[in-house]
Amino acid sequence: MNEAGIIHTQQHHHLYGVSNHQVVIRLQTAANDIDSVHLIHGDPYEWADDSWQSLKVRMDLVGTDGTYDYWMKSIHLPHSRVRYGFHLCSGTEEKVYTERGLYSEAPTHIAPYFCLPYLHNHERFSPPNWVKDTVWYQIFPERFANGHPKLNPEGTLPWGSEEPKQDSFFGGDLQGIINRLDYLSDLGVTGVYFTPIFKAFSNHKYDTIDYLQLDPQFGDEQTLQTLVSECHKRNIRIMLDAVFNHSGYYFPPFQDVLENGADSEYADWFHPHSFPLDSRLDKPNYETFAFVGSMPKLNTAHPQVKEYLLKVARYWIEEFDIDGWRLDVANEVDHSFWRDFRKQVKEIKQDVYILGEIWHHSSAWLEGDQFDAVMNYPLTDAIQDFALRDKSTKTIAHTLTRHLNSYPDPVNAVQFNVLGSHDTARILTESSNNKKLVKLQYMMMFSFPGTPCIYYGDEISMTGANDPGCRACMIWDEKQQDQEMHAFVKQLIKWRATYSAFGTYDRIQFHETEDTNVLMYSTSTEKETMLFILNRGTKTASIILPKDFSKQTFNDLSSGESLDSLHLHMKPESFLLFSSQH
Repeated sequence: MNEAGIIHTQQHHHLYGVSNHQVVIRLQTAANDIDSVHLIHGDPYEWADDSWQSLKVRMDLVGTDGTYDYWMKSIHLPHSRVRYGFHLCSGTEEKVYTERGLYSEAPTHIAPYFCLPYLHNHERFSPPNWVKDTVWYQIFPERFANGHPKLNPEGTLPWGSEEPKQDSFFGGDLQGIINRLDYLSDLGVTGVYFTPIFKAFSNHKYDTIDYLQLDPQFGDEQTLQTLVSECHKRNIRIMLDAVFNHSGYYFPPFQDVLENGADSEYADWFHPHSFPLDSRLDKPNYETFAFVGSMPKLNTAHPQVKEYLLKVARYWIEEFDIDGWRLDVANEVDHSFWRDFRKQVKEIKQDVYILGEIWHHSSAWLEGDQFDAVMNYPLTDAIQDFALRDKSTKTIAHTLTRHLNSYPDPVNAVQFNVLGSHDTARILTESSNNKKLVKLQYMMMFSFPGTPCIYYGDEISMTGANDPGCRACMIWDEKQQDQEMHAFVKQLIKWRATYSAFGTYDRIQFHETEDTNVLMYSTSTEKETMLFILNRGTKTASIILPKDFSKQTFNDLSSGESLDSLHLHMKPESFLLFSSQH
């Protein structure tokens, strides 16, 4: 038995509540080392005849990443507390794993066992219920539609007349978005995420001048109220983007510091190294986003800064009834600020969605006291490793298993899944203009837990390299739109809304195939099982399904025909999708 490979930390990915009296317990063991694991558990105060009363239940092996096997069990706690340990079997060897290490036999006293003193419901990770069923559409407002040309800033170019540049303007605004809401409803979108709309200098608006003012280029407050109201009539939620890590160069407090230096009343709003401030240096003499002198980092620990920014957080919810906040560069802001942020916005609107822009592992922000989710770029990477980077399917299965087991299931269910955004090259460009591979990636994104997001124009096969190429004007001429891709994305959205195991499953299982270009996995709920088979290869693939599938009746979602053989042939760069009702 590989004792060093046995891991349980009591951190939230290993121990988490899913209701008032139910917890999930996970354990990691070295891959292929342990034959079975039983969970020993009981109430710490349940004794009879000087003996602790415990139960012993078999844990489920839910996956492997090649280094670790993952075991899981959900248990009911009548009194919201538990002591527990693990009975492990490897061949003829047996051990009991506890907080104090390994024992040859189960301890008779409770002291060595892991302890959950009490499951406090208000501390449990509880994201908004609506999020897991939402399909998002990301809009870069300056590039989606021009509905009010009189608002165009000076130097605005005719719509789509040239490739976008870092400093170009094309006149997109809120009225243009209102005019196109029926397009979004028809596609099946139920949430819209806007990049910043506050007054700012640039076209992207991540360099805020006034956090409490709508940028005049986009319209007035009445137009925003109309937009939110019209979206809500269509059952579409609204999420705004805010940058609390840094302000823009023309933010009045920063301008005051530039002018008055150490004598400015706002000097402590930022992080100066010396005075006077000099934004022209390669590395400015004050803290910034990256080394961008026009984006000075805010001191979010300063009471006045915190008060101002929390006022901003409340204002747009109170005045415009928005449904979510996406928070830019969220990992560089202190945790204390985000805890106060959550308290403030949740007091106003309990089911507001808080999404942090974090590209790496994010457990520290997802324990129930800060964010509801982060941008799920690790999932993006795994999907593209399969479709575009020729990683082995075993490696992909291991990567996805590791990723899904690194967070509690309630966290996975509301993570923000993307294939592209304003910060990345468009998915078709990333895929070397291979639309078949784009479809495989969409299928994977929609089939995994999380709330999927479509970057505007990707559904009609727009192209574009990284910023600024990915920020071109939306194409509205239907003759120039890829209607077949649009229909495919629309169908995916419909499937996800129709089938309970499509993206919101209880269990996922990866199945090995002889063809290294084929990835096969199944997802299950109490009501149904879905089978996903994806062939990224350029040749026809011959597939043999697991024998267990012969016991179920599967229907092909594309053709409607029943699966009558375990031996299948797949076209190059294609997918098969089957559903079986229990």
